Amino acid sequence: MSNREGSLEAPTRHPLDWTNPDFYDEEKLHTEMERVFDMCHGCRRCLSLCGSFPTLFDLVDATDDGEVHGVDKKDYDKVVDECFLCDVCYVTKCPYVPPHPWNLDFPHLMLRAKAVNFKKGDVKLRDKLLASTDKMGMFAGIPIVTEAVNAINRTGVMRSVMESTLGVDKKAWIPEYAPKTFTQLATVSTAWPVKDGVKTPGKVAIYATCYINYNEPGIGQDLIKILEHNQIPYELVDKEACCGMPKLELGDLESVAANKDKNIPKLAKLAREGYAIVTPIPSCTLMFKQELPLMFPDEEDVQLVKEAMWDPFEYFIARNRDGLLNTDFKEELGHVSYHIPCHSRVQNVGKKTAETLKLVPGTEVNVVERCSGHSGTWGVKKEFHDTAMKIGKPVFKAMANNTPDYISSDCQLAGHHIEQGMEENGLAKAEMAHPLTLIAKAYGL
Repeated sequence: MSNREGSLEAPTRHPLDWTNPDFYDEEKLHTEMERVFDMCHGCRRCLSLCGSFPTLFDLVDATDDGEVHGVDKKDYDKVVDECFLCDVCYVTKCPYVPPHPWNLDFPHLMLRAKAVNFKKGDVKLRDKLLASTDKMGMFAGIPIVTEAVNAINRTGVMRSVMESTLGVDKKAWIPEYAPKTFTQLATVSTAWPVKDGVKTPGKVAIYATCYINYNEPGIGQDLIKILEHNQIPYELVDKEACCGMPKLELGDLESVAANKDKNIPKLAKLAREGYAIVTPIPSCTLMFKQELPLMFPDEEDVQLVKEAMWDPFEYFIARNRDGLLNTDFKEELGHVSYHIPCHSRVQNVGKKTAETLKLVPGTEVNVVERCSGHSGTWGVKKEFHDTAMKIGKPVFKAMANNTPDYISSDCQLAGHHIEQGMEENGLAKAEMAHPLTLIAKAYGL
């Protein structure tokens, strides 16, 4: 093994060998976990990122000789349970990721452990339900049903029941269902002429995501308004399925593959037709840009979709560099505290949302680049909610700086989590709005 300390090279990622029987061999898994945990124990740069690392180091420090080999393998799951696959340790902290010869990939090792546990059946019903976004979303679009479900979710007694039966923390913010879905509300695009730029395709396919479709379709409506205002023709991806990120975080890789088989043929067709595929939620963008290509490295269509997938603000900034973005903004936004979600950071596209917001005259942007602690379904679980609020506390304080007019995050779940954390900590109050909503407002739409 090389003794080279750290690496100055850009991180790379090996494909996820999830179809190999050895991937699910628990003894081989534990051997690799011990190897990686030993390196983490000797480094400890990731201590402040999430609960996985303090949990690991406490387990090591409690052994007789302070070494990883003394940790009971049964306790490894305590480390795994604290990982919500944000990938920040891989991209921003770890000096031993590939191409370093030590080949340390902590998030994908945790994913492997979650997959082994899922295959063994060591998964709670609560976790399966929270990861089934398509099935849970069937409530959306039926006004009477959504009103009833939302009323139940707002009731203190029912939240206590949900906590005791399902393990969903009664204090955690949870999204409501919309009376009409995004696909029900979305209008057909005006037949604008396609204006391709050097950097950007001139037409957009919108992959709405479960959250936009079922919970906050207004964000998708704002995306449509922005595209129309810029005379960019668009269409919706037909009968899209969940991107698979909730199933990935659960370790249910077979379901990820099943959803891939539903989505990729449609998306690949759009990619071949020259569309920029835009997703309003960064976790879904990351799924198509990173996780699926690593799970299916030899599938041409998966790689094609990867190249065609855009974060909306990555697209807008590239459009602006092509000289094709309308920058005639009508309203100032004042002071905006903007949070970069982890799943935006690891896409390596830079601070494109902040760049776009700064195009609006009379707008000051306070950029906060740290994990909010919410992490999808993880932060609403009873056993993790307090930890999620603790992880987010530095973000809550930073977002309150200079008394913002708006707080915003590309991840709307993180936005609501930050709003809750600021309120619980008695910090400055500000209107919470998705960046797409803020840009639509700045256009006067």
